[in-house]
Amino acid sequence: MKQIFYYFERDMRKWTRSRINVVSSLVMPAAWLILVGLTLPIRFTDNYLEFLTPSILVMTMLFSSLQGGALMIFDKVLGFLNKFLAMPSPRESILLGKILFISTRGLLQATVILLIAALLGVRIHSPFNIVLIYLTLFLFGVLFSALATTLALHISDHDGYAAVNSMISMPLFFASNALMPYDQMPEWLRMLAMVNPLSHTIDSIRELFMGGVPVEGIVGLAVAAGVMVCVGTVQFRRTGV
Repeated sequence: MKQIFYYFERDMRKWTRSRINVVSSLVMPAAWLILVGLTLPIRFTDNYLEFLTPSILVMTMLFSSLQGGALMIFDKVLGFLNKFLAMPSPRESILLGKILFISTRGLLQATVILLIAALLGVRIHSPFNIVLIYLTLFLFGVLFSALATTLALHISDHDGYAAVNSMISMPLFFASNALMPYDQMPEWLRMLAMVNPLSHTIDSIRELFMGGVPVEGIVGLAVAAGVMVCVGTVQFRRTGV
């Protein structure tokens, strides 16, 4: 655990030293919530902000997690990764430290969104549901940050990773139920949205906002995150110096 915390602390210190990065990562999700939630003329619901808030929370975790792969790219380009791999600490501690940092950063962004949503009148059923919302978002963040970090091991430059990032994040977001319910979608889009992991996570968060407990959704996320972390661990152990 010490080694994992050291890698986590390193990335956290680097992030917090850049005020522009901190401010922009906290402001952009809030701008999405306010500008989209309060301005679009939506007719299928009386309160689009309540419908949209879970979507923005999951979207924030998705974008933050996939952007986290860039940390691995920079470590590779600047030569830090080779030094880390040559150290006596277990190689998987590099992966787990970055996953912990990326997921924590995403949860900080999610907290800003929840506070703004509360100020705008969005309500959550109980404190227990708030805890489960954070747990669901954390598991989702672990899943995609493990995916992003593992992909970054096999991509040689930042521009290439940025292209892969866009290729994954934007189709996932727009082919989900983030902006509209299933019954408002064209048939072809509904079929894509129903198999989209983003949609299932958004459904779980919406159920938590309404007071329910999506046991199947949380367990499914936990299993998927565990599998992805195991895949990433194997890849890190095979990586050469």
